[in-house]
Amino acid sequence: MTDSDINKMEQMFKHHVGVMVEGFQQKLDQQSAGFQQKLDQHKKEIKEEFRHQLGIQADGFQHKLDIIAEGHQMLVERMDRMEARLDLRIDGLERKICEVHAGLSARIDAVDKKLTERIDAVDAKLSKKIDAVAASLDAHRADTETHRTVFRVRENETGQ
Repeated sequence: MTDSDINKMEQMFKHHVGVMVEGFQQKLDQQSAGFQQKLDQHKKEIKEEFRHQLGIQADGFQHKLDIIAEGHQMLVERMDRMEARLDLRIDGLERKICEVHAGLSARIDAVDKKLTERIDAVDAKLSKKIDAVAASLDAHRADTETHRTVFRVRENETGQ
């Protein structure tokens, strides 16, 4: 084999290798483009799924917040009803206390009036009795003084 044959073979080899490399490069580029396209599509799907899941989480969180707000609203309404009932009960108690106070004041005034009347009546009776005893004593003294020889009134026990 001659140098020229070897050169020709070398060129043919280079040409075939070049064609093969070129074909391989095209296939690699196609595969790479397909892979990139699939990767981009997968990224897009992941982003969409993430947005979807984030939306679900946000909806769940909002739902829980709504439940909490509703619970607070129910508690506020319950406290308002309780306050209204307590106000009614307190008003009723105040009214009863006022009625009892008025009734007790009237009874105390009546008892005071009766006691004053009784004390005045007893005072009048005692005054009459004391006056009667004083008159009787005066009469007794006058009677003993007229009968001095028979009765003697002693003022003290020593005999003076």
